[in-house]
Parts: sequence; C-alpha cells; structure tokens
Amino acid sequence: MRYDLIIFDNDGVLVDSEPISNTLLAAYLTELGHPTSYEDSLRDYMGSAMHRIHDLVLERTGQRLPDDFDDVFHARVFAAFERELKPVPGAAQVLEKLAADGVPYCVASSGSHERIRVGHRTTGLDRWFDDGRVFSSQDVGRGKPAPDLFLHAAERMGVRPEKCAVVEDSPLGVRAANAAGMDVYGFTAMTPADRLADATQLFSDMGQLADLLV
Repeated sequence: MRYDLIIFDNDGVLVDSEPISNTLLAAYLTELGHPTSYEDSLRDYMGSAMHRIHDLVLERTGQRLPDDFDDVFHARVFAAFERELKPVPGAAQVLEKLAADGVPYCVASSGSHERIRVGHRTTGLDRWFDDGRVFSSQDVGRGKPAPDLFLHAAERMGVRPEKCAVVEDSPLGVRAANAAGMDVYGFTAMTPADRLADATQLFSDMGQLADLLV
C-alpha cells in the first residue's frame, strides 16, 4: 500500500449518521426561529464542527444560538443514534482488512469524542478503535475546513502528511485534507460527486476502498 496511514472521517463514512443528525439539526434550528430544511443542513453544516453552526447563524441573522444548544442537540442525536444508527455498509470490512494487513488507520472527526464513541459503540465499530486512534475537532483550535485536525492526527500517529490518505464525504473535509497536503478519497454515496470534485479520487461503494488505496 502506498500510504502509511489511512484517516477516516466518521459521520457518513464509518457510521451512517448524516441523515439522522441533519434531520434533527434542521428541525432544531427551525424550532429556534431559524427556518432550515434538511437540504439546507446538508449543504451548510455537513462535516462541520459545532462552532461553525453557531458562527453561520450569527453571521446570517445577528442572533446567537442558546447557550445550551450543543447539549440539547447532542442529547437528541445520541437518543436517535441508540434507536436508529447503523454502520456504513462495507465500513467494517475495510477496517478488518486494514487491521489484517497491518496498515495504520485512525478516525478524525468534526464530532465530539462523545459523539464518536456513542456512534462506534452503537454500531459495533468500537472494536476497531482504541483511544489512540480517535481524534476530534475538540483536540484542535479550528475544525474543518482548516487542516489542523488532519495534521494533528498524522502527528500523533507518527506519519508525514504526504504519506496519509483521508476518506471524506463532505466538501469541508475534502478542503481540509487538501490543505493538509494529503490525498483524499471522496465518498459519494450521499454527497453529489460535483461537490467533492477536488478530491484525489471519487468512489461510491465503501467496498471499493481497499483496492483503491493499494
């Protein structure tokens, strides 16, 4: 394999959480007086850290979201995860192959550590990720599209950026990977390919990924 480290985004790449979380986010923002459709949420917030939601709402409306916004939103999301969340088809098989082949991998997500852990535990993917393989935007000053999170993950895993491949499904994540100087594989199962056009390569089936990385 030509890469020394595979860095996975989490939401939409390993766990099929984007439909759940964006449905709930759109509903909650609308409830708070900021009308938002599911499509709006995907376009504006998919792949972003929570601070981006606060920043965009403030920028567009001049109003701040409630102080407890993150806590309320996460409580709703975690409850829905426990009921509905599934792994992305093929994700477990990719992780199993990487582990069997001795290829280092990790997850670098805009979500909080708690969100990552809840998602992995619910879907059974936690067996593939000890604490040393989990990185969150909480660990750095700026979330995606800044490169900070991916650079942090590479540094902690002891791999140079140019020897890393990132697996992403959001435009923000693709921008972050490019800014970090890493190859990025754009997963188009849910995101239109044209929105990930700046990726190194596009693919639509997680079962294809292991062969693409060789």
